[in-house]
Amino acid sequence: MATSNREVARLLGEIGTLLEIQGENPFKIRAYTRAAEQIDHLAEPVSSLSAEDLEAIPGVGEAIAGKIQDILNTGTCAELERLRAATPPGLIPLLALNGVGPKTVRRLWTELGVDGVEALEAAARSRRIRALKGFGAKKEDDILKAIAEAKEGAGRMNRAEAERLAAALTAAIPGDSWVAGSLRRGRSTIGDIDIVTTAPPRETRLALRQIADTVIDEGERKISVTIGGRRADVRFADPGSIGAMLIYLTGSKAFNIRLREIAGRKEMRLNEYGLTDRGSGNLLTFPTEEGVFSALGMNPVPPELREDRGEVEAALGGGLPPLLDETGIRGDLHVHSEWSDGVLSLEDIATEGERMGYEYILITDHAAGIGITHGLDAERLEKQRQEIRAVNRTASCTLLAGVEADILPDGRLSLPDAALEACDLVVASVHSAFRQDGDTMTRRVIAALENEHVDILGHPTARLIGHRPGTALDIGRVIEAAAATGTALEINASPARMDLDDIYIRQAKERGVILAIGTDTHRKPEFAHMRYGVALARRGWCGPNDVLNTRTADALLERRR
Repeated sequence: MATSNREVARLLGEIGTLLEIQGENPFKIRAYTRAAEQIDHLAEPVSSLSAEDLEAIPGVGEAIAGKIQDILNTGTCAELERLRAATPPGLIPLLALNGVGPKTVRRLWTELGVDGVEALEAAARSRRIRALKGFGAKKEDDILKAIAEAKEGAGRMNRAEAERLAAALTAAIPGDSWVAGSLRRGRSTIGDIDIVTTAPPRETRLALRQIADTVIDEGERKISVTIGGRRADVRFADPGSIGAMLIYLTGSKAFNIRLREIAGRKEMRLNEYGLTDRGSGNLLTFPTEEGVFSALGMNPVPPELREDRGEVEAALGGGLPPLLDETGIRGDLHVHSEWSDGVLSLEDIATEGERMGYEYILITDHAAGIGITHGLDAERLEKQRQEIRAVNRTASCTLLAGVEADILPDGRLSLPDAALEACDLVVASVHSAFRQDGDTMTRRVIAALENEHVDILGHPTARLIGHRPGTALDIGRVIEAAAATGTALEINASPARMDLDDIYIRQAKERGVILAIGTDTHRKPEFAHMRYGVALARRGWCGPNDVLNTRTADALLERRR
């Protein structure tokens, strides 16, 4: 039975997708898509809402509210089952192919009888797709490439990989260039890389051919390549119209739709080139994004917020919140040393903290008992505290004596309370028994939050991007427990984790829960991952007061007391 907001949103989104494949009314399709977005980002559990409350949600009317209640009660609804029965199940996987959307799937199905990936590949190889009006040989080749990429398991990149490839591309481009897309929005994972450049197209194409694995497509407006096995699209823009192009390629699909709606209300059309007056046909171009937003009557929307989650209304009303900035970060609240599984000495860490201008760094070596070599028991933890005191006598960056204690399967911690009480701050994390059911895992974590010595819940879902999914934790219950106990929830900035997700960060913020950014550093280059944590915090609408890292060391210790 579907009860979580995310599952209800997923099923509503599936209805919208199936409606589009079936060729039904576009307004009906958009209604379900919009409702799915609203439910996915609700702060409170959808299961706790009455019918009247559901109908009051923007985009959710009486009809959709009824279907939501059916989903909550039975795990499905009649509309979804009708659409599933009318749609070959093999069509849904086609949507995962690059460049293949519901409208394309519908045409392939109704005009060529394609009912799955194998049938699609056969149609492409037999050159039947190019016979469809509006498709052609190039679309056929693109579909074959998309199928090949899917077979190779081309998934989403973590931010570190995406940044490395984007840096290689921008370094090769002979002129000014800007990163756009989901990488600029600060998302946890990245599908492909989007870049805008004002460099000469011909020289850019020549340069990119030198570093690309393959050239997918090239023309006067863009060049698409693969680099490091990943897709990258580089769009050419005139300096005078770079503002509209950056907005177009940075915003999510939903955000861009909203901007086009606002432009329409002003009798204008917005696209990647600028704003066109519908009456005169004149095109207004903008060298900056701020110019576009101003013409639409909005405050500029930071890239991290461009998801259509309320930021458009806030920008129209002048009510966008001040967001956390990396310059406000005073220290790192999750760092490992050579005392457990890190490679840096305490002196090395203090020196790096000084170089970064930090006031403090929290040392959070692993406690013994979770399979980590050299994990700290109570005796070694006390010895480490003594060495930290010695380092602090000469270092300008103060090392705080903490620990990362393991939350055992029954909710107990891997160190006795006396050892935890002696720490400056305690991070508690799950490192084992990841497959516990949702209720057991949630009660396990809440038990740790209720321990008076725990200050921060580390990497709350325990996910490893691309390797291990998050646990079945009920984040809503954990947020409520954190609010009740005053425990901070970590934004783990490691690109392998990026945990919490931004939607939960925002829910925690709105509930009054404080967040703590930690890089989970084990070696020197990982200190730079703080920027990923800041981006996640910004995506969660966090300002300086929502994050522990903006507080002084004295304020942190006072909060502990």
